[in-house]
Amino acid sequence: MLRPSPIRPSVDYNQDGVQHGFLRLPYSRDDSAWGAVMIPITVIRNGEGPTALLTGGNHGDEYEGPIALLKLANDLKPAKVSGRVIIVPAMNYPAFRAARRTSPIDAGNLNRIFPGRPDGSVTEKIADYFQRFLLPLADIVLDFHAGGRTLDFLPFAAAHELPDKEQESRCVAAMEAFNAPYSMKLLELDAVGMYDTAAEELGKIFVSTELGGGGSASARSVRIADRGVRNVLIHAGILEGEIDLEPTVRLAMPDDDCYIISTSEGVIEMCRDLGEEVEADQPVARIYPADRTGAEPVVYRARMGGLLVARHFPGMIKTGDCLAVIAVRQD
Repeated sequence: MLRPSPIRPSVDYNQDGVQHGFLRLPYSRDDSAWGAVMIPITVIRNGEGPTALLTGGNHGDEYEGPIALLKLANDLKPAKVSGRVIIVPAMNYPAFRAARRTSPIDAGNLNRIFPGRPDGSVTEKIADYFQRFLLPLADIVLDFHAGGRTLDFLPFAAAHELPDKEQESRCVAAMEAFNAPYSMKLLELDAVGMYDTAAEELGKIFVSTELGGGGSASARSVRIADRGVRNVLIHAGILEGEIDLEPTVRLAMPDDDCYIISTSEGVIEMCRDLGEEVEADQPVARIYPADRTGAEPVVYRARMGGLLVARHFPGMIKTGDCLAVIAVRQD
């Protein structure tokens, strides 16, 4: 039998109106013997109806989600809502405050640690609370991501290929309602321990995004996030109104050939920019040794034709890093 969660919410999930509060996780540390990690949360409820769980900051160096959700928490009024909206702008709050992908407390990658443990590390306790207390409340889950400090993406919303095709179709419909400039059917390299997988295994409608990268957010990427979250709430029947639709390019990442992983380290010369077409066996990038002249670069070629949708962001790369991602058009 699992222990109770040590996290205590200061909000009542069943109370109508707007509540701004915290998920309080006790954390004893050098500078605060009876301290706590205080994860901001907003609950907006108006009677019966579906529940949307909206999250950002799963990785702490990705900013479109936190920005859009902080704005939504300020602006959304209960009178406009039918049902309930739960907003957590920064799931991995220690990582968010440190501007890191992973937690500075325990090096935990929240999106690789589900279902978590109530008696585990700080990051495992956060995952456990979402797994056992927040995800079960939700009908639809929207989790914002971007490339963080080490990747840059074309802005897309994503739904996963799932064994349950009826559930998959509901996820795809929500992804299409988000209406990012690109819409991706995605097969993860490794889905074990992901928040996505936890939600999908509970039968939830789940949509994710990749809206940029480089450890920052642009005015354009935030506009995409703002419009997308409202579109999803309209699609779910929580907000009234017409979904704001613009043209989207439909893409898919069907297998591991989409991913180009570096087997060397050095300075990257990209041969294609994001959004450009590439044919199978064409050069995508060259990596030059950083410690000598006169050495030939290692050339990385596409294993499939398609669109360059992601690239390593800093100019230097290490062995094992993701160098680039290619997706195929579905139009």
